[in-house]
Amino acid sequence: MNIALWIIAAILALAFIAAGGMKLAKSRSDLAGSGMEWVDGFSEGQIKAVGAVELAGGLGVVLPALVDIAPVLVPIAAAGLALTMVGAAFFHIRRNDPPASLAPSIVLGILAVVLAVGRFGPEAF
Repeated sequence: MNIALWIIAAILALAFIAAGGMKLAKSRSDLAGSGMEWVDGFSEGQIKAVGAVELAGGLGVVLPALVDIAPVLVPIAAAGLALTMVGAAFFHIRRNDPPASLAPSIVLGILAVVLAVGRFGPEAF
């Protein structure tokens, strides 16, 4: 179980560090041009805030355990990412986006919940 949770943490870290870093590094118009039309519903500052949350969460699911400093932050970060994905899913539903656009939010959200439950419970650090 521990190895599976580490694999889930690595997947979440890669996905959210990449997504958050992209939102922090690119402008709103660049993001819209690369297929993220949803950015039209947000200000530049809101997009940067979402990017910062995603980047912090991506780092938070692996870094505390790797450096053995406050590893209790791992399940907290995972729970935060799960909530972020719930918000993303509701946003896509509200925009009437096609059901396929919900898949990343749902899959990443489920992985984050599994990691949070696993690290809060039977495989806590």
